[in-house]
Amino acid sequence: MVSRRNLLQAGGAVLAAGSLGLSLPGRADAARPGETARLLPSFGRPTRLDVADVSALDGHDQLLLTTLQGVVNRRDPRLYFNFDTSKIDLRWLPGTGARVTHHTDALDLVGKYRDEVRGAVLIDPDVPDSVNIATTLAGLKNAVAATAEQAREHHLRTVTDLRGRFDPDDVLATYRWQLDQLFPHCGHALLAGLPPTRTVRVEGVRWREVAREAERIRDTSNREVRTLDLSPEAAAANDVYLRFQDSFGDDGWGASVASVTVRADGKEIASFTPGTADEKPYLFDGLNSSVGGQSNRFSDGSGYFVYRFTAPDGTRQLTVDVDLWNQYLVTATTTAPTRVEPFPYFRDYVTANRAMVLWLPPAGETGKLLDEVFSGMRPTTPYTGWFSNDVAGEWGGVDRASQHGIEVVPADFYMNATVHAGAPAKISSTVRPRPEADLRNRVYVTLTVGEGDNVQYCQRRMRDIWDDPKRGSVPVNWTVSPLLADIGPALLAHYQQTATANDLLISGPSGAGYTYPGSWPEKDLDAYTELSGRFLRRTGLDLVYAYNPRNADNDGWIPFDERVVASYRKNTPLRGIIQSWETGDLEIRPAGIPVIGNFYPQGKGAEFRDGLLKHIEGRDESKPMFIAAAINAWNWTPSDIADLAELLDAPFEMVRGDTFFELLNRAQE
Repeated sequence: MVSRRNLLQAGGAVLAAGSLGLSLPGRADAARPGETARLLPSFGRPTRLDVADVSALDGHDQLLLTTLQGVVNRRDPRLYFNFDTSKIDLRWLPGTGARVTHHTDALDLVGKYRDEVRGAVLIDPDVPDSVNIATTLAGLKNAVAATAEQAREHHLRTVTDLRGRFDPDDVLATYRWQLDQLFPHCGHALLAGLPPTRTVRVEGVRWREVAREAERIRDTSNREVRTLDLSPEAAAANDVYLRFQDSFGDDGWGASVASVTVRADGKEIASFTPGTADEKPYLFDGLNSSVGGQSNRFSDGSGYFVYRFTAPDGTRQLTVDVDLWNQYLVTATTTAPTRVEPFPYFRDYVTANRAMVLWLPPAGETGKLLDEVFSGMRPTTPYTGWFSNDVAGEWGGVDRASQHGIEVVPADFYMNATVHAGAPAKISSTVRPRPEADLRNRVYVTLTVGEGDNVQYCQRRMRDIWDDPKRGSVPVNWTVSPLLADIGPALLAHYQQTATANDLLISGPSGAGYTYPGSWPEKDLDAYTELSGRFLRRTGLDLVYAYNPRNADNDGWIPFDERVVASYRKNTPLRGIIQSWETGDLEIRPAGIPVIGNFYPQGKGAEFRDGLLKHIEGRDESKPMFIAAAINAWNWTPSDIADLAELLDAPFEMVRGDTFFELLNRAQE
C-alpha cells in the first residue's frame, strides 16, 4: 500500500505536493472510443511529423527533446527523432504514413514548440536520480526536463527547481518522496523503470593490453591470482583505468574478478572484494557488469567494467593483484574512457502517459520499496523499461513484478513510441499454415532467436538482422512481442509481411509481456493468460517461448506445472511452449500442451554443431528426438545460422516451430 507521509525534508528544503501545483489524480485512458481495448496507450495517428537527427547530441539535449516530444505528441504526434548513427529510426519512418519535414538542427524544434509546454523542471546535476523525478514532473506539469543552463538558453521559465531538494546519497528517500507525493497524481496505465543516467564511451581512448585468456574457458579451471603491471600508465599519469572484458564476446563467459589488491612501490593503496562498500571508491564504471554468488564481478559478451586507481606522485611501480578467471581481456589507459550524462530514451512515452519513472534495484531496501510500488498497481499493469544490475536485476526484478501480478515490457531503448503506437498498420491475426512433414526417426531441431519480448530489440537489433540477405534460407523461429500490436503495429506488420516461408514469428516470453507465470498469485494468473490470449489471437501467434522462476539454488529453472499450463490452455490458443531451460532435458505435457526445454550450446558454427552432437550421444535411434535450440539474438545473424545449417547433416533435420510441435505431438501419441 502506498505510504501517505506528507513531507520529506531533503537537502535543507521541504518539497510538498501542494507546492508543485499538481492536478487531481487521473488515469491514462487504455483505449480511445471505437478502438480495440488497449494495454499500452496510443496518442492518435501521426499525419505530419517534424523529423530531426539527435544522434550527435549529448544526453542533456536528448533529454530535453524527448520530454518535449512527450508533451507535444500527447496532444497530436508531431515530433520524431533519429537516435543513432545507423539511422534505424529512419528505416521505420515510412511506416508511420505521415508527411515528413526534416530539420537540420533538432534544437530549433524547442523554439517551434515552446508555447506548448509550461516551462522546465530543472534537474540537479549532483543528484542523478533527479532526472527520473524531473521526467515524472514533466509529464504531470506539461513541462520539459532540463538543466538551468538549457532553460536559460531556450527561454523556458522554471516550473520546478529540483536543485538542492534531495540528498545525493539517499536514493531510497528520493524515490520514497516521489511515491508519496507524485504517484497519486500520475497516470496508472503503466510504470516506467529507466536508469537516470547512461555511460558514454569517449572516442579516441588508447588502451594497452595487459592480459588475455586465449582459450575458451567456461569454468574456474584457470582461476588464479595474477599480478598485473600498470607501471607504464603510472609513469604517465596519476589516474589509471583498468578495464575487464570478455575475450570471446559470443558465448557469455567473460572476465570474472573475486578480489583486487593495488600496490604502489610495494605499499598497499587499495584492497577490496567486488560488491562491497570497499569497492565503491574504485569502481569507475560497473553498469555493464554484475556481482555473482562468489562475491565476484563479471561481465559477458560486449559488456565490461572499469576500475580507477590513483597512484601517489612519483610512483615508479604500480601493480594490481587480481583473483581472475574465465575468458578475460584486461586493458589499461590513463584517459577517462567514459562520461556520465542523462539517459534520455523512452521518455517521450512515459511523459505522454504521465507515468511515474523510477530506478530501484530489485534487492534489499530498494527492492522493498519496489514491492510497495507494485502493490499499488492493478494486476496486469505493465512495468515498462528495465532493471538495474544486469542479469541478477532481470531475474530479481521480473520475479518481484510477477509476484504482484505485474508483467514487464522491456522498452528502455524504444524510441519514438508516441508516434509508433498510433501509426496505422494492418496486423494479420491469421495463424501461418503448417508445412506438411513426415515423422521419421530423425533428430528434429528447431532454432529460436530470443529477445522478442524486448520491444526495443524488435525495433532495433531485430530489424538489422532481419535485413540480412541470408534470412529465409533456413527454418527459424523469431520471437516477437505481441504487445507490438499496441506500441508498434507497423513494426509487427513489417515482420509479418516480409517473412519468408522459413520464418515463423512466435511470442516472446511469456506472452503479453515478460513474466514468470509460476510466480503469479493464484487469483491473478488467469488475468495474465487472458490478456495474453487476447494479444496472441490479435497477432496470429500460437507458440510461445516462456520463462518461469529459477529454483531455490538459483542453478536452473522450475518447470511449468499443471496450474500454469492449464491457465494457458483455458485462455490462449497456444499449441506448444518452449521453456527457457538451457540444458535441453525437459519434455513434459502438463494440461495436455507440450512443453519442451530449450538447449543452448555455446559458440557458433562447428562448436554449436559439436554441442548438438554431444547432446544426442546414446540416443535411441529407433524413435525421433526433438531439440529446441536457442540462438543468441545479440551475437548471431541469419548468415551465421545458414553457416550452421551447412554443417548439420544426418541425423539432424531443421524445421519451423509449428512443424516441430506437430511432429512432437505425433511422437507422443
